[in-house]
Amino acid sequence: MSPGRPPARPPSAPEPDPTADQATKDAMSNATTVSPAHSASTASTLITDITALVTNDPSLGDNSPLGLIRDAAVVIEGDRVVWTGEASKAPATDNRVDAGGRAVLPGFVDSHSHLVFAGDRTEEFNARMSGRPYSAGGIRTTVAATRAATDAELEANLTRYLAEALRQGTTTFETKSGYGLTVEDEARALRIAAAHTDEVTYLGAHIVPPDHADDPAGYVALVTGAMLDACAPHARWIDVFCEQGAFDGDQARAILTAGRAKGLHPRIHANQLSYGPGVQLAVELDAASADHCTHLTDADVDALASGRTVATLLPGAEFSTRAEWPDARRLLDAGVTVALSTDCNPGSSFTSSVPFCIALAVRDMGMTPDEAVWSATAGGAQALRRTDIGRLTPGAYADLTLLDAPSHVHLAYRPGVPLVAGVWRRGVRVV
Repeated sequence: MSPGRPPARPPSAPEPDPTADQATKDAMSNATTVSPAHSASTASTLITDITALVTNDPSLGDNSPLGLIRDAAVVIEGDRVVWTGEASKAPATDNRVDAGGRAVLPGFVDSHSHLVFAGDRTEEFNARMSGRPYSAGGIRTTVAATRAATDAELEANLTRYLAEALRQGTTTFETKSGYGLTVEDEARALRIAAAHTDEVTYLGAHIVPPDHADDPAGYVALVTGAMLDACAPHARWIDVFCEQGAFDGDQARAILTAGRAKGLHPRIHANQLSYGPGVQLAVELDAASADHCTHLTDADVDALASGRTVATLLPGAEFSTRAEWPDARRLLDAGVTVALSTDCNPGSSFTSSVPFCIALAVRDMGMTPDEAVWSATAGGAQALRRTDIGRLTPGAYADLTLLDAPSHVHLAYRPGVPLVAGVWRRGVRVV
């Protein structure tokens, strides 16, 4: 698998840390940002006795896309990696951490999530898994709960899931609006999200809400007008659910083009439930990613292979809905850059676990363990057009995941087992 095309410029500022360095899980689950007392210092730290180090630099180690180095070490200074190589060649440092013969890989990059919401949809999931009919409103149920929630309640929910993801090795995440669907509720969702990550996506075009059911054109005008004006200052990206029952190709084009005129870069929910124009529109507009990519024609695959758009696969959604799995093997064999992400949301993929998604991708989507790990780290970085995350080489952020295992392969080999033994984020050990 090719490590992919070089991403465009990273954001001008590093994203805020979603949690503080705490001694216990309970304390950590309530924290949202790193305080000055816990910020990374300029002292250098050597992490050594690493049995297998995933760098995602094919010029290193075994010269594979993972750039796997055996008997390795990493040196961190401040919030960056400053040296990577064989432990026997490591330079002197101020501090030393013994990895105890474990594997280390870049922190996971979760490039697709929906974490600003209230309520859950337990009954809907239970009915679906039990084969019973269920007539509740799906996304509309979450919209109603989110509109009714306070800012404090939405932020508490967000930080709860961020801490949960961090404990499982996720150090960078993207998250979207899309459960407010009014000017005020979409803007406040993005304000809340922007306090915790730079990778914020405006998804006013999630569905047409019930209050605009008889006037979808009017809702598109709102999404591209007053709502966009209110939301653009808080977001980096714009997204649209291009699907039957949501927004068609012409509407999606209008929405993404309007967002781009406001300085937001496109992403697209594309070809999840049926064949459609989403993937080719994504490539045409140079979207950073086309997400889901379950129903693809040969022309769709060819378009992805010829452009910069990353195909982001979200196996948690197929697991939770018993839908057809995306064919990752087909994409990879065609030379498409693939990312793996959780799609964490309360309706169709209520998981924050990237390791779980790696195991699903290997078991059911035709990926090798190496490909799945690359896609959940470097692939996610490319889906965010970032070069400072998803790899462990000099100049990258010091975002590392330490596994209680001798190899990254154990993420698929031992599914469901809590293998993450430590996490460094921006040079600070947070787990």
